[in-house]
Amino acid sequence: MTEGPHVWVADADEAEIVARLLIGFRNHLGKDWPSDNAFLAGVDKLVEDRGTDFVIGAPDADAPPAGIVVLRYRHSVWTASEDCLLEDVFVEDHARGTGLGRALVAFSLEHARARGCRRAELDVNEVNEPALRLYESVGFGKKSTPWDGRDLFLSVRLDDDAAE
Repeated sequence: MTEGPHVWVADADEAEIVARLLIGFRNHLGKDWPSDNAFLAGVDKLVEDRGTDFVIGAPDADAPPAGIVVLRYRHSVWTASEDCLLEDVFVEDHARGTGLGRALVAFSLEHARARGCRRAELDVNEVNEPALRLYESVGFGKKSTPWDGRDLFLSVRLDDDAAE
């Protein structure tokens, strides 16, 4: 048995695994929408998209995948390169405490660097202390600006569906 987490970028033939992990995250959040089929259709659409990578991992090389990070890329005029947004960082309950979350995030940052990204961003709820500690331990921090106050990540729903 290989020691430590095993992490990789999912291939198109792993779309069902990716969807299963994202559905697990949805369920963990206490939601029931989007549907399982919508997740699989979305993954099928994005798995071939150059602007998206699905990073998956297992607690060790002999275990099934139990964690995910979705990487989304977009060009930034401020960095003259692509930025990488880490979304949907999730590790199944049974694999927490194995180092898988740290391995997923560290791999994701190295993968973004290798792609030429100069900045990585994510959002996290301020009461999610374990996630905050993890992200800060790999270099994420509050952005330094010449203005007072905290930088906030804001969003607005553009449809009438209040399911979120």
